[in-house]
Amino acid sequence: MNLIIDVGNTFVKLAVFESDSLICKHNVKQEDFSIQINTLRVKYPSIEKCIISSVGRLEKKSLDTIKRFYDVLILNADTKLPITNLYSTPRTLGVDRIALVCAAVKKFPNKNILIIDAGTCITYDFLKSNKQYLGGAISPGMRIRYKSLNTLTANLPLLETQAPKNITGTSTEASIHSGVVYGILNEIDGAVDHYKTKYSDLTVILTGGDAKFLSNQLKSSIFANPNFLLEGLNFILQFNSNE
Repeated sequence: MNLIIDVGNTFVKLAVFESDSLICKHNVKQEDFSIQINTLRVKYPSIEKCIISSVGRLEKKSLDTIKRFYDVLILNADTKLPITNLYSTPRTLGVDRIALVCAAVKKFPNKNILIIDAGTCITYDFLKSNKQYLGGAISPGMRIRYKSLNTLTANLPLLETQAPKNITGTSTEASIHSGVVYGILNEIDGAVDHYKTKYSDLTVILTGGDAKFLSNQLKSSIFANPNFLLEGLNFILQFNSNE
């Protein structure tokens, strides 16, 4: 069994895999991390290996606890990967993006793949059918757009995410929802269309916290998978365990 730890900006995601099968997953705050780890250790004594992906910061005390119990791989720019990384600045490439690309090559071998992660930021990552990772794009995510309209202007309110009823907003709040949501939908559809002009056999994957909200509103044909990053981390751990 493998333990997957994904440290985000707000929460820590914990998952347990048996081979390629996701057994369980939990989202916890940093202060509840050690308690949840102890619970998993008791419930799944067969866990031997662990991978840690961190875009946030995992406290040293928590990391030391993990290393006491498991064989730990910390994902970074030096980790062996099942892809050829052609990114010109590999040490600045987010580990979350690395994991998503590795999940893609596992799930859709020999395909041209665009992975869209709709989270705090919206990231676009492109993998060619020969396993060459070229890079992609980064843009503001949904909550960043709502917050920036509020914090960088004098009078616009901070709103919770809501699907607009019409592209033409008839009030300030409706106009904000239309601008944010349709802006993202058009951005994603535009990116997909652009890639499809070059790669007609393109496979598109949508993941991240806002994937479910966006998936039914997009015109593009996509595969929505909320666990894609966790699956990618598990594959990287398996790949390094077999080296």
